[in-house]
Amino acid sequence: MDVVLINPCDENAVKNCLGFKVPPLNLMYLAASLEKAELSVKILDDDIMQMGEEKITQMVSKMDPSIVGLTASTSNIKKALKYAESVKKALPNSITMIGGPHTTFIPVETLQENECLDVVVVGEGEETVVDLAEKYLKYGITCLNDVKGIVYRDKKGVIQVTQPRPLIKDLDSLPFPARHLVPFDAYGVSKDQEGDMITSRGCVYSCGYCSSSLIMGKRFRSRSPENVVDEVEELVDSYKIRNIAFLDDTFMMNKRRAGEIADEINLRGLDVSYVASSRVDMVNKVLLAKLKSSGMSTLYYGVESGSQRVLDLMKKGITLKQAEDAVKSAKDEGIKVLTSFILGFPGETAEEMDKTIDFSIKLNADYSQYSILTPFPGTPIYHELKAKKLLDTENWDKYTVLKSVINYNDLGLSKKFVERKLAKAYLKFYTRPKYLLEHRNMFKVMVETIFRSFVLPKFKNGTSDGWYHDLNSQMP
Repeated sequence: MDVVLINPCDENAVKNCLGFKVPPLNLMYLAASLEKAELSVKILDDDIMQMGEEKITQMVSKMDPSIVGLTASTSNIKKALKYAESVKKALPNSITMIGGPHTTFIPVETLQENECLDVVVVGEGEETVVDLAEKYLKYGITCLNDVKGIVYRDKKGVIQVTQPRPLIKDLDSLPFPARHLVPFDAYGVSKDQEGDMITSRGCVYSCGYCSSSLIMGKRFRSRSPENVVDEVEELVDSYKIRNIAFLDDTFMMNKRRAGEIADEINLRGLDVSYVASSRVDMVNKVLLAKLKSSGMSTLYYGVESGSQRVLDLMKKGITLKQAEDAVKSAKDEGIKVLTSFILGFPGETAEEMDKTIDFSIKLNADYSQYSILTPFPGTPIYHELKAKKLLDTENWDKYTVLKSVINYNDLGLSKKFVERKLAKAYLKFYTRPKYLLEHRNMFKVMVETIFRSFVLPKFKNGTSDGWYHDLNSQMP
């Protein structure tokens, strides 16, 4: 085996409660590129197998690969490194590499702190991983300085930074994700999510809490409508999947292209249901009607705040009126709406958090998600808060978007206060009698999510009584 790619077990509370166990799309993209280069590759998704690093290492050892790759989010980086350490002990002659947004922004620090790692892949990985694998398999580690887009540890243990790799210009040149390398039947309750796709990369916006444009570039790059629907057709014909999620940051960035994708789906007579995302300032009724006719079932809007002042602080570039109009337009076309909001942005007041909760209810979306502002490495807000010494911790385990990691005391609030507001948001939105009558299926899901995410940790810490008292004091 040339390469084994590992998706570590992810203990994200909300994801696990809602059953969001999905195949690792990023690893399937890498694997497809490796296969296209005629390299042997295997994917081990421990997020679905739940075997742990020791048993996964035993499996990897039997394959005896030359390269072992891992992926990790910020909140899961420590877990991923346990896998890397275990594999490195068992296979000292193999090289270990890791990629993802977290390590992309702090590659040198990641290598300095973890001797079990040999290489960090920075940014877009398909071309980089193939280049790295081909050169390493042929020449060994001495040639890695010629691989663009990595930070690595050389034979003497010195950390080297190579030249950056240009972004992939022609996304149609990428092979479709190697879905045949994961056990689709094992994902069970998340079957509706198995058709995840990415049809474009890059974002021209500069929201203060987001790192997307810094990873995939400030220029919008997109696949052709024909190429996109070719993959949709493969999902339908080869994998019997009709529920698809387009995971683009800005699927509607090019309205004409979005409409052409809808036209192509209809032209081929594909019976699919799909979810996509949009900024609230990118939709119109004509486009929404066309998308609905081709199978769009749900539209995701990142609204983020119910305060115009906070939206401006975030550099979101939208207005509250645009958010209201966008939600109404989608619902008028029979498209379900999911809105997202961020609480606790630095400078936001308690009253503005309540405005956000009330505004989310006013919009009357079908679903709403809330999170606490989490300054992930690489984002503008991370650099700002770090410079001002307002980061309360860089214990990445806590960067779950459900816990506060900012020193709110210096901002006139408190961590517990912001966390209570998050709980209040979920409870106030999802426990409305009218909502429960219209969305009976959501009650059990939300109760379980809130209980596991907010209540159980308090019981474990022995503070449940005080927490309930504090929460109730914040409810209207």
